[in-house]
Amino acid sequence: MLKKLPKENMGRSDLGWLESRFHFSFAEYYNPKNMNFGVLRVVNDDIIHPMSGFDTHRHRDMEIVSYVVSGEISHRDSMGNTETLKRGEVQYLSAGDGISHSEHNWHKSEDLRLLQIWILPPRQGLDRLYGSYRFKEKDRKNKLLNIVSSQGGGAKIKLYQDVNFYVSELDAAKILDFRVKDDRQIYFVQIEGSSSVNGIRLDYGDAMEIADEGLLQIEALTPSHFMLIEMPKEA
Repeated sequence: MLKKLPKENMGRSDLGWLESRFHFSFAEYYNPKNMNFGVLRVVNDDIIHPMSGFDTHRHRDMEIVSYVVSGEISHRDSMGNTETLKRGEVQYLSAGDGISHSEHNWHKSEDLRLLQIWILPPRQGLDRLYGSYRFKEKDRKNKLLNIVSSQGGGAKIKLYQDVNFYVSELDAAKILDFRVKDDRQIYFVQIEGSSSVNGIRLDYGDAMEIADEGLLQIEALTPSHFMLIEMPKEA
């Protein structure tokens, strides 16, 4: 099953300082038929304009990954962490019983674009986690880079949930294959450029739900930047 999700059909919001595309029901985009895909609850494609951002707010019992596409994100939280991350770098937290944090774009002229991804934890009340990793472009250039895994996985970033995040930047005409296990499903996000996934074209901002496919052939139709989120298959 390959279900293409055109960006034109997604939820949208423009608050002036923040422009968002919502892959799933979120904020003012309420759609009870589009609440999640397996353990994936939120994918927000956010553009934060200069000298603005999310002031201090609280999360609990959610695992959150922020993937920077362009610009710089400055983070501060109630655990004492402060840092600024750039393109291809990743921030994560497992909020447990509660973490307060803020996220801003303090650049005076450049927009910040990032994917904010929320994963449902395997249970409530888990210990809090926070961290980041500064991946390099060469790590994902013309190959799949596993940036997030479960605690038992091999990625630099480890969540509690049984998930794997992969990213890649493919040169035009390059092809990658990805084998999907029988008990797994995938959410594919076309971040930049265009790809063909098993013959179906995805352009900038599009997504795809994938289940019951043993092999994915991903071809870059243009220089292509994408993410795969692999997780247990829904019953």
